[in-house]
Amino acid sequence: MPSLTPLTPLTPLTPRSLPPLTEVLRTPEQRFAQLPDFPYLPRYTDLGGLRIAHIDEGPRDAPTVLLMHGEPTWSFLYRKMIPVLLAAGFRVVAPDLVGFGRSDKPARRADYSYLNHVLWMSAWLEANDLQHLTLFCQDWGSLIGLRLAAEAPQRFDRIVLANGGLPTGIDPVPRAFRIWRAFARYSPWFPIGRIVRAGCALGLSPAEVAAYDAPYPTRRFRIAARLFPGFVPTTPDDPERHNNERAWAVFEQWDKPFLTLFSNRDPVTRGGHRIWQQRVPGARGQPHAVTRGAGHFLQEDKGAEVARAIVDFIRATPGEAGPTGASRPCTT
Repeated sequence: MPSLTPLTPLTPLTPRSLPPLTEVLRTPEQRFAQLPDFPYLPRYTDLGGLRIAHIDEGPRDAPTVLLMHGEPTWSFLYRKMIPVLLAAGFRVVAPDLVGFGRSDKPARRADYSYLNHVLWMSAWLEANDLQHLTLFCQDWGSLIGLRLAAEAPQRFDRIVLANGGLPTGIDPVPRAFRIWRAFARYSPWFPIGRIVRAGCALGLSPAEVAAYDAPYPTRRFRIAARLFPGFVPTTPDDPERHNNERAWAVFEQWDKPFLTLFSNRDPVTRGGHRIWQQRVPGARGQPHAVTRGAGHFLQEDKGAEVARAIVDFIRATPGEAGPTGASRPCTT
């Protein structure tokens, strides 16, 4: 198998070179005391003045599934998938993006950008030295996660993409996304739990809605959730167009296994699987599937089904799997 050429890192990924921060918010731990079906303890990595949270379950020498959430969710989104992956014998790592979940939240709007989030999560990936990864990414988990894979393809054995992508600002923007972006920017009311519920075909219970609200005790904690829709490249002059095009150049030679599991009831990304199946060599001949009866957050609507598809995919493509050999500079 020919080796992939990774992107030249945009910035040396050390804590000193990460974006400087003047004020950081930290959600009180008691806000997470009543999470339904989510008993997993967080681990923390300190980087560049931030504490980034993740959960890490399963055997340390097993193939590792990296679950990347999007906007405005957090790792709680994966509670229906984690048990299936653990039962199959895999290790599961699910971080909270900066500004979300249990991770710290920079207090100034100027601290947030698409590039900064790639830098933060790239530094987190390096600090935890995760290897032999199967990436599952959705929504902003794909805009960031796919950049991580393009920057460091040697860490990734395979990729599963669902309801996401890597936009460059060239293609038309779906009307549903334009409405969502305007709502995030202008609405005085931004109820995160209800927003997530609206993106699920099967809805959420009141306790689940409360769990999505838990990381955000006041409006100051919701800055990232408000800003992220505006960071999606939608015009040719977007500042991240070039970097996403560079990442696409990596995926156009990506011959490791690549699977799409888009859902059929997401008005924003429906049909977005086709370009990946056409342009990524590793996607050819894979058992791509449409997750039916699922909305944008297919992890909520069909989490166990999606997880079983990931298990089958890993077992059918074992050539790249191996021990993680991860060093763990985290604290619990």
